[in-house]
Amino acid sequence: MLNASPSSFVIKPALAKIACEPGWKWQKREKPMQNYDLFYVWSGEGTVIVNDEAYEVEKGSCFLFHPDDYTSATHNPQKPLVLTYIHFDVTDPVEEIPGRYRKLSDTIDFEYLLARYVRLYLDRPYGAEEEGKLILKQLMIFLLREDKDIPIEKKASHHLSEAIQEIANYVRLHPGIPHKVEDLAARAGLSPRYFSIKFKELVGIPVQSYIIKMRIERAQHLLLHQGMNVTEVADALGYRDIFFFSRQFKQYTGKSPSEVR
Repeated sequence: MLNASPSSFVIKPALAKIACEPGWKWQKREKPMQNYDLFYVWSGEGTVIVNDEAYEVEKGSCFLFHPDDYTSATHNPQKPLVLTYIHFDVTDPVEEIPGRYRKLSDTIDFEYLLARYVRLYLDRPYGAEEEGKLILKQLMIFLLREDKDIPIEKKASHHLSEAIQEIANYVRLHPGIPHKVEDLAARAGLSPRYFSIKFKELVGIPVQSYIIKMRIERAQHLLLHQGMNVTEVADALGYRDIFFFSRQFKQYTGKSPSEVR
């Protein structure tokens, strides 16, 4: 499904996130599946049978039932299943189709997409169907990566990543402030040393280099599009020494500020 266009995904009305009743069971039907069914376990314990092959399931168990599959399931009434199911078709010819089963080890991003998809069809905001098809394509790409054992790099916890990105956005929005690493680390609730390590790990460059990079990018914009002269730009971005500004600008851009203007 990697090459299938998002517009080729056909959304079926059968979708939900549900907490199964203690007496719930999924009887094997006489007719096989008519379409694809993405089936994900949020919590609980049970057994799912696909084409006579049994799988013990728990949180993170994920199936993509294919058309013509025969399915059934039961669960532990003491630990009932909470699951999401999404039925859909694809009109484009498909070559790469995710396998029927995998156990996800990292569930945060996948669960976010599932929750977003179901919420779209409860709330029906503007563009819901178009966004839903894009999310379905993302979900299929996620499963294909899992099936091919391509690691999805996780450099930090979700909370830490958000904190670092918030700091990066703050520096980008306020390039003229004389940012200090200690102040930025405190804003993120981290020690300066740990903050510097994680910032480089997540953003790709040291925090001091990022501060300068944002300042120089803003300087380029002001010179090119705002009609400000070199002295005005240097002053606006907190440079006390125009010659130092010019040297730093050339170091990062390969040109002097006057050449850019």
